[in-house]
Amino acid sequence: MWKAWVVFWKTWSADNKRRSKLGSFLRLYYPSCNATDNEEAPWIPDKEYYQGLSDFLNMYRVVGERLFQYYVGSVTCPAKSNAAFKLGEKYPLLIFSHGLGAFRTIYSAICIEMASQGFVVAAVEHRDESASATYYCKKKSISEPQEESTSGLEKEWIYYRKLKTGEEERCLRHKQVQQRAQECIKALNLILKINSGEEVMNVLNSNFDWNSVKDSVDTSRIAVMGHSFGGATVIESLSKEIRFRCGIALDAWMLPVGDDIYQNSVQQPLLFINSEKFQWADNILKMKKLSSNDTNKKMITIMGSVHQSFPDFTFVSGGLIGRFFKLKGEIDPNEAIDISNHASLAFLQKHLSLKKDFDQWDSLVDGIGPNVIPGTNIDLPPAEPE
Repeated sequence: MWKAWVVFWKTWSADNKRRSKLGSFLRLYYPSCNATDNEEAPWIPDKEYYQGLSDFLNMYRVVGERLFQYYVGSVTCPAKSNAAFKLGEKYPLLIFSHGLGAFRTIYSAICIEMASQGFVVAAVEHRDESASATYYCKKKSISEPQEESTSGLEKEWIYYRKLKTGEEERCLRHKQVQQRAQECIKALNLILKINSGEEVMNVLNSNFDWNSVKDSVDTSRIAVMGHSFGGATVIESLSKEIRFRCGIALDAWMLPVGDDIYQNSVQQPLLFINSEKFQWADNILKMKKLSSNDTNKKMITIMGSVHQSFPDFTFVSGGLIGRFFKLKGEIDPNEAIDISNHASLAFLQKHLSLKKDFDQWDSLVDGIGPNVIPGTNIDLPPAEPE
């Protein structure tokens, strides 16, 4: 049986006195043993995420929090928390980057599928103020009696930062994507430290046996994947870290990508998986500029899909609400995510040299199959003569 598990990682600053955002914050999914007695992981673990989503959606917090609590407060992921790590193999590693206004937990349909197929997946939560909400742990400002305090730490919340009046968005997003890439690389380094047997500090209490992870990650098979702003983060990460052997950008938002990236700085294979309804000509032209004349860089489009066909909200929203808020497209959400996941697995098998049967979906990478096309559905201006 394959399951997934949740973990939050945080490292302290050297002096251990001032508050620190320098650690890694992620939800870790991995192949596990049968864990029928373990509880399923909560989908959205804290009410502050409802508040952050309300801010991002320009809703009053008191209204948004009640709505989210009512509709999704009891939702759990089909993944067991603290399940024992499945031994006996070396697993490829996938780092996942969330989109603008999202956070680490709401791409479980993708991450759980990847873990069920034999990947260790680290879903990073970014602290660049692009998440709806996130937090880090700091020492409590008011000391409590030892017998009354289970922890000397408290959560310091960081909420989504809106553009200021007159602020240029591209400048802000470019700065954020650079931090995001560094956070992906930091998560990679953390998992490799654990894999080597090095002791690291997890500030959230856990009874998980970290020694079981030692020597279980295939350090030669590492990839990066992300949605929207996370797609731009994939590109930035590939340009900065050669240990990422390939990348997958889901409906990438190209605005944050710096001009320097287009000058042959992404050498690794890259797969763009786009929705039908989100993309526009200028965005697609930037993708093509990055992938021109490189057969290891591919683009496909899932017909009938929307930008929110990749996060989990498409599955928990009803038909009417889903279409009103553009959380659902014309295609069945399960079919859309299957196309995306299967194309991703086929691409990863090829470029990570995996000995699996994911090549059964190779045609999807070429845009061949029901509800998928090669390239884009967007009408592009004719290429200018050189």
